[in-house]
Amino acid sequence: MSDARIDSLAETARNRGLKLVRSRVRTPGKRRFGKVGLTDAGGKPVLGIDAKGPTATPDEVESFLRNLGAKDWGASLGVAVVPRKRKATRQRDAANDREPAPKPPKIEPKPKPKLRDAKQSDAGPLVELIHFLGHEIDEKSVRKNIARLKKLGETPIIATLEKKLVGLVGVHRTVTIHRDAPLGRITILVVAKEAQKLNLGRMLVEAAEQWCRKQGCKLIEVTSNDRRADAHAFYRHLGYERTSVRFFKKL
Repeated sequence: MSDARIDSLAETARNRGLKLVRSRVRTPGKRRFGKVGLTDAGGKPVLGIDAKGPTATPDEVESFLRNLGAKDWGASLGVAVVPRKRKATRQRDAANDREPAPKPPKIEPKPKPKLRDAKQSDAGPLVELIHFLGHEIDEKSVRKNIARLKKLGETPIIATLEKKLVGLVGVHRTVTIHRDAPLGRITILVVAKEAQKLNLGRMLVEAAEQWCRKQGCKLIEVTSNDRRADAHAFYRHLGYERTSVRFFKKL
């Protein structure tokens, strides 16, 4: 098959919003030598393409492109095309009888994470996130804690991505004798591993800060495990400073 014909088929495919894919086999006699195929603008196979590459002959591709009608076009690409009305009293030549090229596939925007207050029905997915930080707690306890925090006006804030729960921040307001304003505190912050490149950590921290401002807090603090150097760097990047050491004792 001459390169000129292949180039002509490629040009015809482009005019119809398609792409001609050529076989990489260059040895005559081998199975896929001279084979071609068609994909749409997004790379989805349309004709003569399998997992290993092109499988159609140039004649098959040429016939497909030449006889591409409105119904077949819409069925293969999922694009609705309104066929032109033909006048019975007038003959049209082949050049004018071509259907318009389809619109390129619509690129769907990437889903954006959303923030909302936690509900008791979120307890199951929240257990998985909390375990990610090494805290051992069961679903029943998480459900009770959400109810208690809601009564206190300190409902945790969660992040969802396409209805999947992927982030959590806990907030708390406390009054101390030595401060002239309430102190805000981030009690927990965790983002699912698969969502850690979506800027979710910053979103959750900013939501916690906004909550604390509404509560009249002038200062917000967060505690972080000594071993979490990555978390320490994250908080410093957001403007937090290390000012104290926390001591624990079990009761």
